[in-house]
Amino acid sequence: MAETAPLRVQLIAKTEFLAPPDVPWTTDGPDVSGGSALVEFAGRACYQSWSKPNPKTATNAGYIGHIIDVGHFSVLEHASVSFYITGVSRSCTHELIRHRHFSYSQLSQRYVPERTAAMVEPDVIANDPELHQRFHAAAQASQQAYNYLLAGLEERFADEPNATLRRKQARQAARSVLPNATETRIVVTGNYRAWRHFFAMRATEHADVEIRELAVECLRQLHKAAPNAFGDFEISVLPDGTEIASSPFVSEG
Repeated sequence: MAETAPLRVQLIAKTEFLAPPDVPWTTDGPDVSGGSALVEFAGRACYQSWSKPNPKTATNAGYIGHIIDVGHFSVLEHASVSFYITGVSRSCTHELIRHRHFSYSQLSQRYVPERTAAMVEPDVIANDPELHQRFHAAAQASQQAYNYLLAGLEERFADEPNATLRRKQARQAARSVLPNATETRIVVTGNYRAWRHFFAMRATEHADVEIRELAVECLRQLHKAAPNAFGDFEISVLPDGTEIASSPFVSEG
């Protein structure tokens, strides 16, 4: 039976901010740093408002909240985070890569053999015994077909002297029988504005269930890593038990 892979999202990089020593400004505490501090600094640099004359925007949370409220989203583009995501299907990443302001590095099926590739099974199938059995039968059949084709193609290209090219020629053709459910792994980097737009589009009940689960998990981690920039998004549970997220500032995310 084909192995199934659970979703795993790991925050692997985030913006570091180095305050210029010649600017008479500090943010409001040791807990505010990195991307959140950079966003505030960038916004204040536009107006040279280092003295914080307005008490409503004197804190980092107040300042970023005001930026989001008035739609000054460009300053959010200075800060970014990177996630390493595993346990997602090729179907999911086909949707994910439509978000063009992200940067991606995805597992290569031309280089990495998929002889024992795991699958990502939708919960709606996994929770039905008959459908679950049919899913695994189909996944097993596709995996067997892949291995059969790969063996035949490796034999056909055996005379190719370049070992890397020989492997790629075989694997790129054999992968054509793998299903959309095949697990993939991907590094995704995006600035705060791009992540907010992603959540606005993909964390709603109208989004595909798998990419919605991914979006909510990324948001949950950004609630911890950059709460002032993402705290307006609230996670809630639908009657079917799945989660969504929404913000009152959804015009551009």
